[in-house]
Amino acid sequence: MGMITLDLKVNKELIRLEVEPHWTLLDVLREQLGLTGSKEGCGEGVCGSCTVLMDGKPVRACLTLALEASDCEIVTVEGLAVAGELDPLQQAFIDKGSVQCGFCTSGMLMSAKGLLLEHPRPDDGQIRKAISGNICRCTGYSKIVEAIGVAAEKTDSKG
Repeated sequence: MGMITLDLKVNKELIRLEVEPHWTLLDVLREQLGLTGSKEGCGEGVCGSCTVLMDGKPVRACLTLALEASDCEIVTVEGLAVAGELDPLQQAFIDKGSVQCGFCTSGMLMSAKGLLLEHPRPDDGQIRKAISGNICRCTGYSKIVEAIGVAAEKTDSKG
């Protein structure tokens, strides 16, 4: 089978491109669109490094065919900052020292963003469950959980 035309909405931008039917969303984001924030760690949906939001829900881009994302709104880590201002989650990760090597960070941020969209005031248990599919080998997760809680407070206080 040959190339198929795909219309995507990525980080609020409408994009039309030609894809092979077997290409994953991660392939398209990284290789076709140059959005390299999402990482390929395991390629099996286990590590969470490739997590993006699809219609507001966290998905593993390495397991999602690009064609499945047609007519969906995709948000990558590059789409979190608005007009040069970091998302409260990004700022909280910096402020709380939640970033070490950085490989898992984009996936953690996107899983956390999905959580906050669904539960604006999560407790620690909800936060831990939301990021449980994201592997970080550098931290003990405590600073990450703390950062997500701080971001929730800041986001909630903005209304």
